[in-house]
Amino acid sequence: MRSERGYDVKAKQLREMNQDELQETLGDLQRRLFDLRSQSVTEKLENSKAIINTRRDVARIKTVLREHSE
Repeated sequence: MRSERGYDVKAKQLREMNQDELQETLGDLQRRLFDLRSQSVTEKLENSKAIINTRRDVARIKTVLREHSE
């Protein structure tokens, strides 16, 4: 699930995960997003696209969690 540039989650992989795994991954991504934003403020962020990619991954996980709850 984790690549050398961070998380690279696909919807198909997420749908195969259970609720607990999704919640854990969501928590990891939200912490990563916080860290990336902190780096951005201190101007130490090397890859500005990482914030956008992480936000999309968080949205993907939230969508799959919503699908599982229905």
